[in-house]
Amino acid sequence: MIETPAYIIDEKSLVRNLEILAEVQNSTGAKILLAQKCFSAFYFYPLIKKYLCGTASSGLYEAKLSKEFFGSENHVYAPAFKDSEIAEIAEICDHVIFNSFRQVEKFSKFVKSAGLRINPEHSTQKISIYDPCNENSRLGVRIDEFKSARSDLIEKLDGLHFHTLCEQNSDALEETVAVVEKNFGEFLYKMKWLNLGGGHHITKKNYDVERLKKIIRRLKNTYGVEIYLEPGEAVALDAGFLVAKVLEIQNLRDGVQNVIIDASAACHMPDVLEMPYTPKIIGAAERGVKKFNYRFGGSTCLAGDVIGEYSFDTPLKEGDEITFCDMAIYTMVKNNTFNGVKLPAIYARNLDGTLTLIKNFGYDDFKSRL
Repeated sequence: MIETPAYIIDEKSLVRNLEILAEVQNSTGAKILLAQKCFSAFYFYPLIKKYLCGTASSGLYEAKLSKEFFGSENHVYAPAFKDSEIAEIAEICDHVIFNSFRQVEKFSKFVKSAGLRINPEHSTQKISIYDPCNENSRLGVRIDEFKSARSDLIEKLDGLHFHTLCEQNSDALEETVAVVEKNFGEFLYKMKWLNLGGGHHITKKNYDVERLKKIIRRLKNTYGVEIYLEPGEAVALDAGFLVAKVLEIQNLRDGVQNVIIDASAACHMPDVLEMPYTPKIIGAAERGVKKFNYRFGGSTCLAGDVIGEYSFDTPLKEGDEITFCDMAIYTMVKNNTFNGVKLPAIYARNLDGTLTLIKNFGYDDFKSRL
């Protein structure tokens, strides 16, 4: 028995994902990086390093984590870098990707390899919060600004970077690449590398891997550039679980009973509220499919801390364990201690099925954040 709430990261599922990604690398010559903003469980970095070429960081602390525990290629991008941090970032990172020509002007002289994020201004998704190409986006340089930039600043660039996808297939990438080539193609010939960003659902069941490979090969052959991808979800997709316990079951209303568990959407799986989406539960179905219907809510005071509605074959009772699926990605990196709620412990499920406790959390972890 484990103390709940707890994340369980399944090593076998990680290996499955990593083998798919490694095959893409080996057959195309592209380099795939772990996006630490999605999955930073450094306990697994020695495993991931066997398959991938490095990491993509979002700032100094992620870059330092990569340097300490991954030790391979270390790439970093941020909307803006601080003067007080750029020297350390430049020292430990192989590629530093800037968000504006002003940042290139200020900091490119310090870095080993300077890149620039571009904005293709072409949306392939409808959720604005996850769309870097929305009308008011602060992410990336648009083509009109690029073409009007000073030539000496463009010459400081070794590579270009774009990141426009979110949980999408390779047809969205193909569509975006066509726009990038139309607008920025003349500049790609002058670059050493091109980073296609993240959001590629490469390890999802219906992902068109062969289309991705064709895109990569054509870009390499056309422009003579090194190709990078930096997926996060594809590395740890379906490789994690959040185990919680039923604390109380409330009276039936509208054919559904409220269930309060010792986990929280707001604290432990915030993407459930931000995306929003309803995570799968092992043994459950959507409301109305099975006989007994429940609405799961977290243990915080937030009225909207609702995970979703489910149905079960048999009635639930206090003390039952509930297992939420796909809880490795954007969970541990985004969780919080709102209401003083306990952070979930982190376990590894080893290849032989045994569990190893990686880390437990307590009052001192809550106190140290304040």
